Amino acid sequence: MLTRPKTRALALCGVLVAALLGTAAFVPLPFTLTMPGTTADVLGSYEGRPVLTVTGAPVRQTDGQLRMVTISATNPGERTTMRTALDAWLNPDEAVLPSEAVYPQRDPVKAEQVTAEQMAESQDSATVAALNYLKLSPNQVKVKVDLGSIGGPSAGQLLALGIVDKLAGDGKGGDLSGGRVIAGTGTIDEQGNVGAVGGVPLKTQAAARDGATVFLVPRSECSSAKVNTPAGLRLVPVETLADAVAALTALNTGGAVPAC
Repeated sequence: MLTRPKTRALALCGVLVAALLGTAAFVPLPFTLTMPGTTADVLGSYEGRPVLTVTGAPVRQTDGQLRMVTISATNPGERTTMRTALDAWLNPDEAVLPSEAVYPQRDPVKAEQVTAEQMAESQDSATVAALNYLKLSPNQVKVKVDLGSIGGPSAGQLLALGIVDKLAGDGKGGDLSGGRVIAGTGTIDEQGNVGAVGGVPLKTQAAARDGATVFLVPRSECSSAKVNTPAGLRLVPVETLADAVAALTALNTGGAVPAC
């Protein structure tokens, strides 16, 4: 039986579209695949070395954990295919972002340099913020931070909390963590202001995976933190280091704790 011309044309178009889609599925796109990354207890060690080393003041023995959280991403310059992107969009443990948003510097070497510089600035700001909060002089108290090759600015809040906990705890002999596994994210400046970081839905997944029951999140990112929040993970919004200390103290004493 002969096929009508119109039908043949439509069938041919269908074949072409299928071929194009099949080809497009493997064409590199300017997107980066991201997923939950590692976490590190700032009160303990990372890769065999203490995260925080404080000198010039007595240091407390602490219980519980304060975990900074990361996301992992495909390498700078590595393109994601449409097929991989579609799979990631259907997976709550993965996200596809424009490569420029993840790596403003396209050169892999430059990108690594920038994230290392951001981490160094974050460490300095966290130290100043914590010492200012405790009314201690940075001329007397020195803090060394070692998080290996982890880069970026988003560990600031947790580093500052770790310094406060090691030096003063809750101010009444107890730990800020209350023996819990606390996780969180957020930049911090020298005045103690906590800023947004991005990637929060993936970071909550990493936090829950590593045992956290409480997640400290910049207040401006509450809405994104509530996307696919893991069961049993309590979201606590903060705007400053003082907010974070107050929230953790309230958790330990049964006080009112802010929620997203």
